[in-house]
Amino acid sequence: MTVRIFLFELVVADMARSLAFYRALGLEIPADADKEPHVDVALPGGLRLAFDTVETIRSFDPSWEPPTGSARTAIAFQCDSPAEVDETFARMTKDGHAGHLVPFDAFWGQRYASLSDPDGNTVDLCAALG
Repeated sequence: MTVRIFLFELVVADMARSLAFYRALGLEIPADADKEPHVDVALPGGLRLAFDTVETIRSFDPSWEPPTGSARTAIAFQCDSPAEVDETFARMTKDGHAGHLVPFDAFWGQRYASLSDPDGNTVDLCAALG
């Protein structure tokens, strides 16, 4: 048996608001998905990203509660250049999305920044330096 990651799932409080955030990052998500309880989008490289409302999760796990405290996971989006990290962070925060870490040159050789999606998930932006 070979186990491989094929899908990441986010539980969202407001589907339309969350999808707007990820569309602003550049994901292609149909506009009519905003009213759906489950949305599944293909990502480059064969992975998928799914969004489920709290109600959807509770339909099969009635005891589900949102986690509290700081998140231990992040979704990272690779940009084409360090300048694109800066531009994307500036555009997203200008549009009212929460910034967490302003762009900086990380010791591991990337331009790096972090946003928070509408549900508080960490969304990183990165690009190789030089």
